[in-house]
Parts: sequence; C-alpha cells; structure tokens
Amino acid sequence: MKILSVTSEIFPLVKTGGLADVTGSLPKAMESFGVETTSLIPGYPKVMDMLGNATPLAVFEDLLGVRASLIHARIDGLNLFVLDAPELYNRPGGPYVDGTGRDHHDNWRRFAALSRAGAEIAMGLLPGWTPDIVHTHDWQSAMTSVYMREMGCRTPVVITIHNIAFQGQFSADLLPALGLPPSLYSTSSLEYFGDISFLKGGLQTADAITTVSPTYAREVLTPRFGMGLDGVLNERVSVLKGIVNGIDLDIWDPAIDPHVPRNYDVNALRRKRENRSILLEKFGLDAPGRGPVVSAVSRLTWQKGFDMFASTADEVIHNDGRVIVFGQGDRDIEQALLATAARYPGRMAVHIGYDEPTAHLIHAGSDAIVQPSRFEPCGLTQLYALRYGTVPVVSRTGGLSETIIDANDAAMSARVATGFQFHPVTTDGLRLALRRAIHAFEDPKMWARLQNQGMKAKFSWERSAQQYAVVYADLLRKAGRTVRSTSLAL
Repeated sequence: MKILSVTSEIFPLVKTGGLADVTGSLPKAMESFGVETTSLIPGYPKVMDMLGNATPLAVFEDLLGVRASLIHARIDGLNLFVLDAPELYNRPGGPYVDGTGRDHHDNWRRFAALSRAGAEIAMGLLPGWTPDIVHTHDWQSAMTSVYMREMGCRTPVVITIHNIAFQGQFSADLLPALGLPPSLYSTSSLEYFGDISFLKGGLQTADAITTVSPTYAREVLTPRFGMGLDGVLNERVSVLKGIVNGIDLDIWDPAIDPHVPRNYDVNALRRKRENRSILLEKFGLDAPGRGPVVSAVSRLTWQKGFDMFASTADEVIHNDGRVIVFGQGDRDIEQALLATAARYPGRMAVHIGYDEPTAHLIHAGSDAIVQPSRFEPCGLTQLYALRYGTVPVVSRTGGLSETIIDANDAAMSARVATGFQFHPVTTDGLRLALRRAIHAFEDPKMWARLQNQGMKAKFSWERSAQQYAVVYADLLRKAGRTVRSTSLAL
C-alpha cells in the first residue's frame, strides 16, 4: 500500500511542533503493516542543503505562478518528494513566519502550491508511482484534496487535524490566483465567514478525518473547541475518528539518548539526578533544597496556558524548588515569564527559543513537566516526560486527559497513576495541581512510584499505526480497490 503524505514539516528536517514529530515517525511505524509512505515537503533552505545536486523527477513551469521542480530523496530513513520552489521557500525565517515573527505574506500561495503539487502526484504525474491513499495534515496541505476533486481524481484522502485553531483563513479574492473556480466560494466548500478556509476545504473533500486523540475528536464537535468548524465536523461525524499519537521510542529513550549526559533507565533512576545537576548548571540556577525542578518545554501561548504559569511559578520557588521555561511564542507571555524569572534570580530561568538537544536534556534532568493547556489535541511533551521519568502536571483536556492518569488515592493504590491533572483550567487550578505535585515529591517512595509507572507506560506508535493502517484499508475497500496487505483485517 503506497501512501503520499503531504506535510509542511517533518522531523528531523524541519520542526516547529508536534506535527513534525508525527509526520516524521508515523511513516516508519507503518512499515511493519505493509504500508510504504512517501512524504511531500516544501524545499526549505535546510532541506535543499541536504539534497545536494539531485536530479528533478518533474518540472512545473507554472505552479500557481512560480516555477518549481520535484526531487526525490531518502534522508534519515524517510522517503521524500521535495518541492523545490525557491521563490516560495528559499527565504529567511521559519516555515510560516519571517525573521520578525510575522506570517509570510504569501503563505496562501506557498501552501496552496504544495497542495497542488500533491494533487498532481495523485493524478499520476510520476510514471510508475501513483499513491493508493493521500494523507494530508492541517491547513497547510488541506487543499490537496480540493485540487484533486477539481481535477477529477478520486484517490481516497485522509486528513488529520493536529490543531483546529489554525485554519488557513484568507481572502476570497484569492480564488482566481489559486486556480479555482468561483463556484467553490460556497458554504459547502471553501467559504468561511466571508473568507476562504484551506482547512475547511480539506474537511469537506477528504474521505476520512482523523484527530490526534479520541477526546479531541469529541471536543471539536462542540462550539468551544471546534473553532467555527464544529458545524462542518458534525455533518461529517461518520468519517471522524480520533487516534492518539505515539512517540518514536528510538529517538526518545533515556538509556541511549545522545543528548543525555548520564543515560539511565527505569532500573537506574539514580542517574537521573546527575542530569538534574547538569541541567541546573546549564541554566545558571542554584541547586534546589527540598523542592522539585519543574520545567516547561512548549510554545508560550494562551492556548498552552503559559500566561497562567507566569502567575503560579512562584508556588514551586516558595517551596524551595526551581523553574525552567524553554520555548517561544506570544511576546506578552514571554515578557510575563521573563519578568517572573527576574524576581527570582538563581531560582527561575526562561530561555526564549528552541533546540532539540536542550529539550532532551530538560526531560532527562527535570523532576516534573508542566502543561497547563486550555486545549490540547494530543500533546507529545507529556509522553516524552513519562518516558524520561519526569512527572507531568497537566490540564484535563484533549489528549492530556487520555495519556496521563491522575495521582488520586485510588490510582495510587492501584499503582497506575502517572501524573497530576487539574480542572477547571484556571490559575487556581494550576496552583493547586502544583501543590499536589510538590507534596508528592516530598515523599520519595511515592515519587519513585510515579516515575516507574510513567516509564512503563506504553506509548509507542505500534497500536496507533495499526489504527491508521485500518483506516487506509477501509478506504480502499470502499473505493473497490484491492488491499494488498493481509495484516489489516477489520
């Protein structure tokens, strides 16, 4: 079974968040189910540097007004089609924003072109290689199925919603430049509150819709979490399914992680304390007394709840703990966190930015990770934390509520608890959860039990990959096509 995955980012080539981790690890997990994935990605500068002088498979003389070519590559075990369009992708900044943090002015064209190229591949652009299924991810590639249907291509499409808050909303005046007819400006297609929405177009034209956790699949059907698209999703609820994300156990393994100074496993947790000392030194913090080291590795946004953490970090510090915040996001929230850290020199550090090695060290050296998200489709940080024996403190929403078992009396007695949940998702709720975690940390046996139970939790991609494989196989059967793998029985 051949899958074309169309995505705007993929680990380890380019990453801004969990989307890249999923699109980078899922293809490898699918191989054992007889599924071969090739991912179409934009030719960002870093990606092109890895390709060298590759020969194009195909050339687009006019891809929504620009010249582009398609290059095949295999990097870090990933099969890739790279869309080389210098006019669109060869520029400073990140995948979505420029060097000042503002959206690239032509993001509509940059990701519509990616989608159009995906549709051309689905239509048979490459002799000898046509996908059985096309899998798109979020708004950046959602238009792939819109173009496919306009071109008469009936290849089944799966779209995964990683975060419905980002919808690709642009002016309806762009329809001609997108190469699409005026008839698509309708409530049953692209029209969205007077504009057009790339994500809505994908949701209307895909054959199956998945979200990254079952709870989030239910939440997006409500006005609170559906972000204006709950009506569309309720109309298509029969093809909506939640599949919780997994993690790549080869990349996130404290026993072999090259970014961890003192490797350890569930049977050698004492070494974790050595990483703790190294982590504190790296961030210029004093050694704590009786309190824990509580860290955050996240986008610093309202969605992620870090305005609340700026007001509650003192709970950890006043209990003789230390706080580390590592990430970037909204300027106001960054400044609020920096102001809190300035009041507690040697006890709280905030670093605005992100790099993968430091993220791994934080997971290995911290006692607890905090994720106070107001909504969270799945969340991967808490899964990495569990793997590293770092106890999560999370809000009870989306995938966080499914992957963390609250350390209440019953769960502790049954030896299944893995962290601390709080609800309602308010500053007071977060403060009380931090107090619970700090109190538990004061009991070494209780804390060690939480660490052990978290490290033994099963969050590999195996089960989730099998669920995706079944979704693919079901679509092929409905399309009247032969399923070549015999391991995907429904």
